[in-house]
This record gives sequence, structure tokens and C-alpha cells, in this order.
Amino acid sequence: MRHAIPFLAVIALAAALGTGCAGPEQKLGRGLSNTFEIVRLGEMRRSIEQAEIFDPSGPSFTTGLVTGFDRSIARTGIGLYEVVTFPIPSYDPVCTDYLSPNAVFPASYTPGRMSDPMFDTDTYTGFSGGDVAPFIPGSRFHVFDN
Repeated sequence: MRHAIPFLAVIALAAALGTGCAGPEQKLGRGLSNTFEIVRLGEMRRSIEQAEIFDPSGPSFTTGLVTGFDRSIARTGIGLYEVVTFPIPSYDPVCTDYLSPNAVFPASYTPGRMSDPMFDTDTYTGFSGGDVAPFIPGSRFHVFDN
């Protein structure tokens, strides 16, 4: 057993170096983004909005809420799966017939860059722009919308 552990470590290192890092890096990033869907609730907000737009006379809020919750749980599960399996090949997104590979937002809100001194254009005068609180669900407050 003592000789097997270094051998397995060498095999894992060779596999990681042999495959490159673009595929695993994308899969891990997509997985982390999807894992935090349960906190972000983008699917839920989008489903409620879409249900209200396409069927305003029916019980659109409850239908959108249930559909959004279902899709949020599915996206979180897929994200956990991709985080756990990111070093294993097939780096393509899974379940693309049910969910889009990347995070979704309501059609009425597309996030921009975050307002931060690192991204601001003029930090001395304070005249710059961006999302002020994108981590708060439903926040649409922007500084100097362009």
C-alpha cells in the first residue's frame, strides 16, 4: 500500500497535465456558479417573471414559484455534480435540454460589473458606475447607469 499511493499520485498528476486545464477549469467554474443558484435564486425570479408574462390570467406566481424552485434545486444538484467530477473528462455541460449551462437572470435584469474600486474608472473623485449590491436578490440599484 505504501508504494501504491505515490504511484497513484503520479498517475493523477500525469492525467491532470495530459488533459490541459481549460476543460476542468470551465467545468469547475460552471459547477461553482450553478452550486450557488440556491442562494442567488435567478431561476426562481426568472420563472416567476416568465409565468406572469406568458399567462397573466392564471395562477402565475405560484406556478412560477414551484417551477423556479424545481429548476433551482436541479441547477444546484448539477453544480454539485460538476464540482465533484471536474477533473474527470467529459467537460461538456450536462442536462442542457432542461437547463442552460450558464446562470440565468430575469429578462428585466441583466447584471453588470460590480461597483468596486478595482473596477472603477476614477476612484479619487468617486464618479464611476456599476452594480452596488448584486449579491442582494432583486437589487437593481446602479451607480451612474450608462
